[in-house]
Amino acid sequence: MIYLRALALEAKMLSNFKLITVTHHKLNVNELDKFVIKYNDEAELGSKLKNLKSQLDLEELYYLATCNRVQILIFDNKEIDLPFCKEIFKNINPNLQSADFEQAEKFIDIHHGLDAIDHIFSVCSSIDSLVVGEREIIRQYRQAYEKCHSLGITGDNLRLVDKFTVQAAKDVYANTKIGEKPVSIVSLAIQKLLQADLNRDARIILVGAGETNKLVGKFLKKYEFSNITIFNRSLDNAKKLSDTLNARAYHLSELAEYKEGFDCIISCTGSPDIIISASSYPGLLNGEQDEKLIIDLAVPNNVDKVIATEYSVKLIDIEQLRILANENLAYRKDEVVEAREILKMHVQNFDKIYQQRQIEKALTQLPPQIKAVKERALEQVYKKEIEELEPEAQKLIAEMMDYMEKKCVGIPMKVARAAVD
Repeated sequence: MIYLRALALEAKMLSNFKLITVTHHKLNVNELDKFVIKYNDEAELGSKLKNLKSQLDLEELYYLATCNRVQILIFDNKEIDLPFCKEIFKNINPNLQSADFEQAEKFIDIHHGLDAIDHIFSVCSSIDSLVVGEREIIRQYRQAYEKCHSLGITGDNLRLVDKFTVQAAKDVYANTKIGEKPVSIVSLAIQKLLQADLNRDARIILVGAGETNKLVGKFLKKYEFSNITIFNRSLDNAKKLSDTLNARAYHLSELAEYKEGFDCIISCTGSPDIIISASSYPGLLNGEQDEKLIIDLAVPNNVDKVIATEYSVKLIDIEQLRILANENLAYRKDEVVEAREILKMHVQNFDKIYQQRQIEKALTQLPPQIKAVKERALEQVYKKEIEELEPEAQKLIAEMMDYMEKKCVGIPMKVARAAVD
């Protein structure tokens, strides 16, 4: 009877997992931002998360917000429907208006039970990411869980989900090629740079100091390129970037007079005009004849394509990199089918282990109950009869009852585990 109750309890408790998501699939980034907790520091975020759990009287809560998704995993027996979701997001952002929830059923997704677990696994394996195979999501997930755990708003149920989520993601990355072949433009540009086999003291010119070239700079630093010169319209921004790279910084207007030569130019500015023209290029060469590498990441292009036809130049522009990025993304998406099979196995395994855990919890009632039955038999029901026996017989009966107690505890556990397997 206890075992059957445990199975029923497991099915009920599994349905207590509920996942609420608002993602890039259905909302643009600006609209998505309305559903994110705003905070000035980690302490404020912690306070708001605790308040969210308390105000809605939730048993366990996990919250993740990235640039393209908001994800709230709940363990509770409450019914989670659209009205409840609206209450959650009004708590997160009191400035939300009725208009913000128009057609909420089209952009708020609610997952229950094993479907919620499967979705969590898919997200953290990057199958559901804006960029398939992007490993950053598992780091974001882990940080979010650790934050919620440190606040005491998660419990044993979400701890088990966390454990299996990490295992599932690692299995996908280890046994598929979903994370192979770069798909970001900057990563591909750096790959081309590394393929050119330049020395680490090669002369590299960065034209532009915006977000793209800041990311380029991080890669240059990672791969220990040490001879970098930066040109930018804002000298202050050029100097900020140069400080992180131990580089030299100049105003963009000084590029035409630069006479120290180069091995590679990486350019990305917001200029609508050509920055490096066929007429200005010879001055940058300063008489050098060896092949140069130019990577143009700007839209529109910063570098005149005519240069590649008149000089010894390997010119790589953003359109070439985009084509390669799309090819690589298609390659990663082909791996999604295999990844889903791996995740299916992990969801089934979670289901089995979760059943075992709930049954074992329920069966913890058995030992004290069996012990109580034994003691009642010895001390009440058969007390007089036992007292009439010889001491040796009394001792034997006591030993037999202890033996039966242990067996009566162990057998249901084995049966329960076998049933789950």
